[in-house]
Amino acid sequence: MKTIYKAVLMLLLLTGSIGCESELSAPPKNAKVEGNTILDQATSQIALNGAYYNFANATATRANWQQHQLLPATLAGYLGYGLGTGKLEENRNETAASYYWDESYKAINAANGVISGVELLPDNKFTGSKKKEILAEAKFIRAYSHFKLLSFYGEWFNQNSTKGVLLRDKLSTLENVQKKRSTVKESYDFILSDLDEAISNAPDINPNHYATKWAAMALKMRVLINRGSASDYETVIALADQIIDSGKYQLETNYQDIFRKNGLASKEVILGIKPQASQASDNYSKSRQYWPGASALYVAKKALKDLYFGDPRGSWIIGSPNPYSTYSPNTNYFTKYQQEGLSASVLSETDYAIRLSEVYLLKAEAIVRSGGSLTSARSLLHLVQSKSGIMATTNNIPYLAAEAADTADKLLMELYKETAKNLVAEDGSEWMALLRLPFNLLRQLRPTITSQNQFILPVPVTEFINNPAFGEQNSGYSAN
Repeated sequence: MKTIYKAVLMLLLLTGSIGCESELSAPPKNAKVEGNTILDQATSQIALNGAYYNFANATATRANWQQHQLLPATLAGYLGYGLGTGKLEENRNETAASYYWDESYKAINAANGVISGVELLPDNKFTGSKKKEILAEAKFIRAYSHFKLLSFYGEWFNQNSTKGVLLRDKLSTLENVQKKRSTVKESYDFILSDLDEAISNAPDINPNHYATKWAAMALKMRVLINRGSASDYETVIALADQIIDSGKYQLETNYQDIFRKNGLASKEVILGIKPQASQASDNYSKSRQYWPGASALYVAKKALKDLYFGDPRGSWIIGSPNPYSTYSPNTNYFTKYQQEGLSASVLSETDYAIRLSEVYLLKAEAIVRSGGSLTSARSLLHLVQSKSGIMATTNNIPYLAAEAADTADKLLMELYKETAKNLVAEDGSEWMALLRLPFNLLRQLRPTITSQNQFILPVPVTEFINNPAFGEQNSGYSAN
């Protein structure tokens, strides 16, 4: 059995998929491949770092998380290509590339390698609760990745659907690669089981580019708000209270400071993606894709500029007009991460997976959806708004709009707007929150969406070639 894990670790090393705690791309100090198997606590940690490397979709030069910024914001109508209009900007998903498919299954496979190897080891190979913690962190990565797949390739909005996730609970081999996709219910159950173990056993304290029990709680909130049963909303509220009351995290006093000053040092960041050591100097870094433009240019569309009307965030998130507006009319530089005139930096290359603002907003949404107090939900919304300078003044448009939201649908709309403004181009919250709106409200905001088929992407054709047992293609798309 050790031979199997030696081969797994060798593959991870040869593909650059193992790192140390301080730098994802660095190999173990003893780079002798055959000496690095999952044999004890130290080598288990090395393997876990390899899973984090895949979670960050990293290479030796950078963490490739830009599609977590771009794809959801593009589908929601807020970002686009600065040198023309792509089909995804019009919610024409039929030619969508694999996007999260490949990176998610790489992360899942790496996590499964850790889980399989560590579970075989006797407890006396570990100190204290370290064995449980390593397994819990690996299961967090697996849960996150499966949920990303469910959100973008499965009918997450229909618990009775057969079109869920292709769940991988074992290290992929030639013998088990043929597998049918699970139902949506089975997908939710599996993801939540992993998260419950992560909540029970993941570290209470960890550097915030690694998982904790609190990150698992916040991710469980995302899962449950999408599943959307009455009991799910109650759990979302309870989880939010645990995170908030723990005192581990605090809303940033000035929202702008997260992206322009503090980065992962912000006490608001529950989980982030740390850039590679040389990432800022990469000529094709994420930052340079926003300004001045490297191999590509991604810009803020008119819908995002309009969303920030009357909101002080618009003055620094929306930059100068796109100089290539002939090809992409009514667009501006998107400057949430990269300021015009400045060089790319570690700060501008940092990614954010989960922040405390989302916890407050999901709690408010759950209160409204469960028939709770609109006043309580509105207070949470105002608290988040206040960190961006939106206060109770007679001419403050976003504040007054929230005050005037006297029905559940109206307040859901205001919560959606704050979610989009606060979390745009981070990890998909603006897109998923849009899809959770009543369909008539969604259509007001995004008239290019005419069917729930457009909520998700087609399963990549290569899956049907390599895995004929997979099952049906998503509705509205072809398997050819």
